[in-house]
Amino acid sequence: MFSSARSAAIFSDREAFQEIDYRRMYGSIAKWAAQIDRAERIPEYVARAFRVATQGRPGPVVLALPEDMLASMAQVDDAERVEPVAVHPAAAQIAEVRERLAASRQPLVIVGGSGWTSAACADMRRFAEASTLPVACAFRSQDLFDNDHQLYAGEVGIAINPRLAARVRDADVLLVAGERLGEMTTGGYTLLRVPQPGQTLIHVHPGSEELGRVFQPALAIQASMPAFAAAVAGMEAIASPAWQASAAQAHRDYLEWQEPRPMPGELDLWQVVATLRQRLPEDAILANGAGNYTVWLHRLYRHRQFRTQLAPYSGSMGYGVPAAIAAKATHPQRVVVSWNGDGCFQMNGQELATAVQYKLNVIFVVIDNGMYGTIRMHQERNYPTRVHGTDLVNPDFAALARAYGATGETVTRTAEFAPALERALVADRPSLLWLKIDPQAITMSATIDQIRAQHAGR
Repeated sequence: MFSSARSAAIFSDREAFQEIDYRRMYGSIAKWAAQIDRAERIPEYVARAFRVATQGRPGPVVLALPEDMLASMAQVDDAERVEPVAVHPAAAQIAEVRERLAASRQPLVIVGGSGWTSAACADMRRFAEASTLPVACAFRSQDLFDNDHQLYAGEVGIAINPRLAARVRDADVLLVAGERLGEMTTGGYTLLRVPQPGQTLIHVHPGSEELGRVFQPALAIQASMPAFAAAVAGMEAIASPAWQASAAQAHRDYLEWQEPRPMPGELDLWQVVATLRQRLPEDAILANGAGNYTVWLHRLYRHRQFRTQLAPYSGSMGYGVPAAIAAKATHPQRVVVSWNGDGCFQMNGQELATAVQYKLNVIFVVIDNGMYGTIRMHQERNYPTRVHGTDLVNPDFAALARAYGATGETVTRTAEFAPALERALVADRPSLLWLKIDPQAITMSATIDQIRAQHAGR
């Protein structure tokens, strides 16, 4: 019999069964990756893991536990519970925020990122209302500000409203709170100039490493979102601001961007999302993965409460199913809708079994156009005669749902959706609504034929 140390020495670096260097595997995508090689250091590593994961920009930590650690014995004290440390802005920084806004003629606030609370969102709303500041939400952070609010300007993300994009570019003061200003929120780093933005950038973020990473701010504030929001909520309001009319126009631009447009086929997603908007309660949670089908939801649905949107910042496919199941398990009293494309759903659709097993009556919406729509869109735009590997041969998703023990319905016409949704809302089990749309409806603004015609006219 070998001791645990002897066992580790025998197997290490021999490509033993399932041997992986987890530090190298996860090092570039986690905040910290480490391996525990001595049992007595487990409390130290775990405490540090929680500290690293929750401080600054929150993120994952990976601790690899070699098999011999499961049999090792150690007499050690437990570490104390790790609490995130709030970072507060300086009074002088808040004073400068007000000074720069007071001198502005066309400011814009962008909220995003993580670390928010319902109280912080309420404080941010009070701050905006006091000085009539237009507020936009960063990519997939639309639940941080009430989308029905008269100061809401829309989402700064994929397929942004051109008027909102112009508002970002033309802002003389841009106050960004919580968002790290990544590719999606900056229009591929085009809405702000690199490295010195044309706008006076006030960048607030809990992680110092994000301040000035790409864009050099005129004022950098390292602060936790609740602390910053509370500070600006208590700031003296700017009376009769020069941008008052412009702020009202920002919300009108947002509403006009949602006005229905023609869509090919008998099933209109504009009307489907409008039905969700009208029928779902304010605290309903909507989860989605990634693909062109998500743009209808992000553009047309209106989030009115904090923590009602679950959407992958990384653009990961397959997220919508497991995220919705976890949300329903956490909030069983709330309505949860999982919004999926056909290719996206098939990545984790087998988790229907989990939803059925635990009696989680999630409503799964599967939008089926028989293809990987985003990739197909790019193929049509650049190589329309060389479409490859994007067609899908799908199952009968409604029948598949019933096979798992959920309810399943097929929706092929707009008028069929609302009654199907009503039945799903009162079902005592998970429900799947299979929405079969015209393959031509590949984007909200152009069909496949129109994209090909645009390519031919180049």
